[in-house]
Amino acid sequence: MIVDKEFHNPGKGAAVVRLKMKNLKNGNVVREVMKTDEVVEEIHVEHRRLHYSYRSGSQFVFMDPRTYEQVEVSEKVVGEVEKYIKEGEEYTLATWSGEIVNITPPQKIVFEVVYTEDAVKGNTVTGATKPAKLDNGLEIKVPLFIKKGEKIIVNTESGEYVGRKN
Repeated sequence: MIVDKEFHNPGKGAAVVRLKMKNLKNGNVVREVMKTDEVVEEIHVEHRRLHYSYRSGSQFVFMDPRTYEQVEVSEKVVGEVEKYIKEGEEYTLATWSGEIVNITPPQKIVFEVVYTEDAVKGNTVTGATKPAKLDNGLEIKVPLFIKKGEKIIVNTESGEYVGRKN
């Protein structure tokens, strides 16, 4: 499964695509460079939208909001997405051959700032940021005007601050 792709067009020669692919059988991640005219085999992957309920040991439990069916997903499959797992949020789970192989979080999630330094008046520069710790344990850079206790929106693809939650 292609996890990440980057198109590259050098000054000389043919354009290429740099791919980051995940082996669905063993979970290994491989990087490969391919010409843009090369063809890859397409597999059928089902996508289901489920809500995260709770964690049970090393398993993350998701629930289908229509059927109330619960699905357990291992830490290994969740991987890096764990830092964006939040109770009640909807995630897309990719299933191949009856096995969950990938989890995609929503593009933006709201978190609460649990700790950040207070901004000092006059100590600003355009676009200045400061570190902030969120309720999920993640640390990100936020603008100086953000205070402890505020709810902010975080982009899960880049891990960056997007804005305040109204």
